[in-house]
Amino acid sequence: MKIGNFNVYNLKNLYIPPSNSHKGQNGKLLIIGGSKLFHGASLWALKVASRIVDMVFYSSVPENNEIVRRAKQEFRDGIVVRRSQIESYIEEADCVLIGPGMLRNSKLKSQSLKLQLKAQNLDEVNRIKNEGEQTYYLTKYLLSKHRDKKWVIDAGSLQVIDTDVLMGLNLPILTPHVKEFELLKLKIKNEKLKNTIQNSKLEEQIRLFAKEYNCAVLLKGQVDIVCSPFDSAQGETRCVRVSGGNAGMTKGGTGDVLAGLVAALYCKNDAFLSASSGSFINKKAGERLYERVGYYFNASDLADEIPKTMNKLIVR
Repeated sequence: MKIGNFNVYNLKNLYIPPSNSHKGQNGKLLIIGGSKLFHGASLWALKVASRIVDMVFYSSVPENNEIVRRAKQEFRDGIVVRRSQIESYIEEADCVLIGPGMLRNSKLKSQSLKLQLKAQNLDEVNRIKNEGEQTYYLTKYLLSKHRDKKWVIDAGSLQVIDTDVLMGLNLPILTPHVKEFELLKLKIKNEKLKNTIQNSKLEEQIRLFAKEYNCAVLLKGQVDIVCSPFDSAQGETRCVRVSGGNAGMTKGGTGDVLAGLVAALYCKNDAFLSASSGSFINKKAGERLYERVGYYFNASDLADEIPKTMNKLIVR
């Protein structure tokens, strides 16, 4: 399979808020993420998204919710949501990002039969004490119940998700790095498809996975690869390669910034355009930082640079 490189002219197709629009009309995003161990991940996603869409709803563990409440200057147009309230905000949001900073549990399989009894409703899921177990059941419960919502699945949720849950969703965007994509391939139930994918080149693997599960896949790397079915047609899958960036973007948190950017774009754009444009903008922001400070920038710097980069590339 031959795929092309991202064309910067595709950015002209991104949604631009109309001059006569009102608050709430230019995107509402819900972010579900964070844990007691990983505070920063979901906050980086929040930081970049709150500068793109009109409203960000943010739901994390109590410790992270309190951090956001104390940092209102970075979150003027948003609401901190308790986990017990998230379903009503899922209904209101245009898109939901789930997973940044959430823990996974490597021992989950041996306990799955026991834990199934805990995951019949949201209250039972929220009562699970082990955060890794809760990640699995919260992700499974919400995706299974809210299939028509636009989802961006990242990090912890992506690492624990059963591929069967993806079937029937409304074209979710998955944002794995190479190791996370390896985990996803191991969970493919169709042995013929699994063998075909394992024996294919990487770009073809991504295309086949995206086609089988009707999802967009943004594989993160030195060169990002984005594949997605056409939003209005069955059977056809498009892919693009996104080059750029630099080694400064290997630092922790830069993937969470990308997830927040992609999810914010997905509120008002289609899946393929959101994933590929988000990848391109993220890499260009990293290049602009490199011009000023070399490799010596962090995820917060990247989140701050993205709006400036978007203004240069997109605003007409």
